[in-house]
Amino acid sequence: MKIKSVHYDNRRKAFDVATSRKTYCFPYAKLELRPSRENPITRVAVDEELGNEAFTYVLGSGEEATVHIEQVLDYNRDPRYLRNLLLYKLTLAARERVQSSSLSRRELTRRLGTSPAQLYRLLDPTNYAKSIDQLTALLSILDCEIDLIVKKNRARPAVATSAS
Repeated sequence: MKIKSVHYDNRRKAFDVATSRKTYCFPYAKLELRPSRENPITRVAVDEELGNEAFTYVLGSGEEATVHIEQVLDYNRDPRYLRNLLLYKLTLAARERVQSSSLSRRELTRRLGTSPAQLYRLLDPTNYAKSIDQLTALLSILDCEIDLIVKKNRARPAVATSAS
């Protein structure tokens, strides 16, 4: 996801990060290099060197740091980001299980009722155009059980998965 613009508000102690979908708030409290009253943020800009997927801010002292869009999406618990994170974790579990399984890829494609190309797309961790249904079917064929644990938000809210 690309950042279109970013603005800082030293009074509110937060950044407003605009993307094509939404504007997100990101508080100074989540920064690694925190500004202070004596050392406020003086400049912020979308970082073109990082493909417009991050922004860099500069403090009055000249120190600078960068914040990636994933940090902003994680803080705001963006539903698309969380879905992609879940898909990524399930894909890694499926890849691991396929490598250790005695079933051939041909047998897996036959049992899934799909093509070898589709199986490779399912096992590609950078492909987010797949469904959780497809991955659960694959993990089921590999004799895995998926437990989804929903927890109350604490310091860092999370949805945990485990493949047995």
